[in-house]
Amino acid sequence: MNLIPRSFVILTTFLTIHQVSMAKSELIEVASFGKNQPIGLTVSPQSNRVFVSFPHREPFLYGLTEIIDGKRVPFPDESWNQFDRDDPKEHFVNVQDLYADRENNLWVLDSAPAGNASIFGGSKAKEGQFKLIRIDLTKNQVADIYQFDDLPKAQSGLNDVRIDHTHQLAYLSDPAMKAIVVLDLKTGKSRVVLKNDPSTVAEPGFILKIEDREMRNASGHPFTSNVNGIALTQDDRFFYFHAINRKDLFRIETRYLADPEIRPEVLSEKVEHVAQTGPCHGMIADAAGNIYLTNSPDHAIDYLTPSGELKTLVTDERLSWPDSLGIGSDGFLYLSASQLNRLPSWNGGTDRVSYPFRVYKVKLPSSPTQ
Repeated sequence: MNLIPRSFVILTTFLTIHQVSMAKSELIEVASFGKNQPIGLTVSPQSNRVFVSFPHREPFLYGLTEIIDGKRVPFPDESWNQFDRDDPKEHFVNVQDLYADRENNLWVLDSAPAGNASIFGGSKAKEGQFKLIRIDLTKNQVADIYQFDDLPKAQSGLNDVRIDHTHQLAYLSDPAMKAIVVLDLKTGKSRVVLKNDPSTVAEPGFILKIEDREMRNASGHPFTSNVNGIALTQDDRFFYFHAINRKDLFRIETRYLADPEIRPEVLSEKVEHVAQTGPCHGMIADAAGNIYLTNSPDHAIDYLTPSGELKTLVTDERLSWPDSLGIGSDGFLYLSASQLNRLPSWNGGTDRVSYPFRVYKVKLPSSPTQ
């Protein structure tokens, strides 16, 4: 494995990271879903429309919904939400992540990895099924579908997605391949970059401990995820990424990711170590350059300011495995609480979930950088 590039040390030394706690912000419930587990969440920046996705696990109702007056409405329609793994072309198989962009599109990552490539387990499939769908929110219609035909379907485990309009690229985390996938939105071709890089690999021996319990499956194996949560600054300049099983936040300038000719070793040298944080699996950037990060062990949402201070936006016991984040035009940060660590698969068969599953919102900092 390559040594961590010198630029990591330079940036870490340059930034003085302080953990600063704010007064407890009020967590407001947006919607509840009974025993349906919310995973993906996003908010359209133009109209403040809230979208929530659900993995294909029983009890299953819909894969993708819009939240209207606190209720779920299948989106874009009932037909897309009729599960059909054998005919996935115009049906959702397993909606993993959502991203609403500044051009009024909703991007839907439909990702069902093979059993050996899933961080959650449970699948017996030998090959994964993946597609990225662009839905035009002006027409509420599917506009484009990307199939990832050039990805190794037995090895990939696409997890989160962000859209870079400056370079016409999509960036996706792939914890199974320990890599970032770069999708060209003009050609539909993809590249795998930073594979097995020190920045994309989980820290050896790092075991998640949440609510005084180590996360282990029925066989005693600990939960492990490589690069997972990602964020893109709103000027499309910096791409941030974080493995769940480590406390290091990294970033890279998108101009390097956009260069198909750059050599792997040179690309690795362009990665910067930004901060030490809590274990994180969901991130988002606001217009001021703050990077918001989920923090499951502390039941918190933290954020890193442009000046390098690590602060806490909200701490609340209801934040059990806060997962996906969305920023509304109403001044609120929206988030899902998936309670993944409380599922029977990580608790010796005992269901420790506090039902119903919920999504929340919390007021953003009053000052852009505080």
